[in-house]
Amino acid sequence: MAPAPLVLQQPHLMPDVQTIQLPNGRIITGYAIAPTKAPEPVAERPAINPLAVNVALGGIGFAAACGGLMLLTTFIAAVAALIQQLIILAAVIFGGFIAVQVLGSNRGHGRTGTVVNIRRAVIKRNHFHG
Repeated sequence: MAPAPLVLQQPHLMPDVQTIQLPNGRIITGYAIAPTKAPEPVAERPAINPLAVNVALGGIGFAAACGGLMLLTTFIAAVAALIQQLIILAAVIFGGFIAVQVLGSNRGHGRTGTVVNIRRAVIKRNHFHG
């Protein structure tokens, strides 16, 4: 494959060379710089009614507040249910503790108190002999 031939291209517009003489007598030669063009004015957009902006922002704010309030009420309901379950759990545990204390399955064992041994006594003529 043969390489493509090189073609030299001349610039279409060659800038003009200008010479300027300064007030002190020096001469400066150089290329002229094309002045920059001012940007074209941007077409003005029609003004938006401020009431329409306020209504739109109010709608967005209302939707955000409703969502937040819905989450808040859901959170409050969940906390109330948790507290209710904890109260029921405490009542069941406390009730079970009281029931074990009152109706303990091993009555008489391990209890402390005064031990009274009753012996066979003989009662003669209204007098107790122990």
